[in-house]
Amino acid sequence: MKKNNRYYTRERVEKNIITLEHGSGGKISHRLIRDMFLRYFSNGMLNREEDSAVIDVPGGKAAFTTDTFVVKPIFFPGGDIGKLAVCGTVNDLAVKGAVPKYLSCGFVIEEGFPGEELERIVRSMAEWAGKAGVSIVTGDTKVVGRGEADGMFINTSGVGVLESGDILGAERTEPGDKVIVTGTIGDHGIAVLSKRKGLDFESDIYSDCAPLNGMLSDVMKNADGVKFMRDPTRGGLGTTLNELAGSSGKGIIIEEKDIPVKEAVRSACDLLGLDPMYIANEGKAVLVVSPESAVKALEVIRRHEYGKDANVIGQITGEDNRKVCLRTRYGVTRIVDMLTGEQLPRIC
Repeated sequence: MKKNNRYYTRERVEKNIITLEHGSGGKISHRLIRDMFLRYFSNGMLNREEDSAVIDVPGGKAAFTTDTFVVKPIFFPGGDIGKLAVCGTVNDLAVKGAVPKYLSCGFVIEEGFPGEELERIVRSMAEWAGKAGVSIVTGDTKVVGRGEADGMFINTSGVGVLESGDILGAERTEPGDKVIVTGTIGDHGIAVLSKRKGLDFESDIYSDCAPLNGMLSDVMKNADGVKFMRDPTRGGLGTTLNELAGSSGKGIIIEEKDIPVKEAVRSACDLLGLDPMYIANEGKAVLVVSPESAVKALEVIRRHEYGKDANVIGQITGEDNRKVCLRTRYGVTRIVDMLTGEQLPRIC
C-alpha cells in the first residue's frame, strides 16, 4: 500500500494518529477540535469556535486570541513569518470588532539559526506592529536542538478592546444579508507554495498578508448592519463560509462571477490542479452585512489600500440546510463543501 494515497491517510486518522490533515483547517481539523479539545476544555466562550474569545474586563469587554505560526519557508514573496504572526493575530482580533492593543510573542528557535535572519524577522515584527498600532509587551524565547523546530516557530497572543456594545457572530445573520469579501482570494497560499517549490509563474504572486484592523474599524464606525466578520485563512474562503453556515444554521449562495481572483492566481491553480476557494488568505476578511448596509460597507472598504478589490459575492438564504452553494458562470449550482484533507501544508 502506498503511503501517500487517500486510504492510507484515512487509516492513520481512524487509528488516532495525528497527520498533517489535522492542521489543514478543514473537516479533519474540526473533528480533532470537537472530539479532543472541546471535549475536555468545553465552556461557553470556547464552544463558539471563533478566532477570538470575548471576555469581561472592568469597564467593558475585550477580545483575546492566540495563534502559532509554522510557515515554511519563513521568508516568502510579500512577507515573512514575523509579519505573518503580527498581522494574523491583529486580524483575529479585528474581525471580532475589537481594536487590537497588545501582543505577546513566543519564539521557538532551532540551534544554528542564522542571527541575521532572526534580526530580519524581529525587525519585520516591529515594523508591522507599528503599522497596526499595537505594542508587543511580553514574550518568551526557547532554543531547541538541531532538527527539532525546522528553523523557527512563533506563537503570538493578542488583546483588543471592544469599543461598541455589539458582539459580532454568525447567529446574528438573517436571510437576505449580503456576503462581502474584501479582496482577491488565494494570494497568500499560492505565494508560499511558489517559493517552497521554486515555481516561476509568468506573473509575480505576492502574499496578501496585511493588518486589516484600520479598514475593519472604519467599516464598523461608518456602516450600520455589520453582523459577522472572519478572516479566511487555513481552508480558504470555502471552509470559512461552511463554518459560517454551520454556526448560523442557514444556507449561503455565492456567485462565481463575483468572487475576485487574480488572473495569475487562477492560472497557477489551474496548472496545479487546485481550487482558489480553498487556498489560504492572510489579508482578507469575509463580512456579512444587512442588505441596506451593503453598498455603504463596500464603499468604505474600497477606500482602503487592502480593500480595493472588495465585492459582494452572495447572500444568506432562507434555507435551514447549513449548506454553501455556488452558482457557476454557466448557471449551474453546486455545493461548496468544507476542505477535506490537506491541500497546502504549512501556510501559516
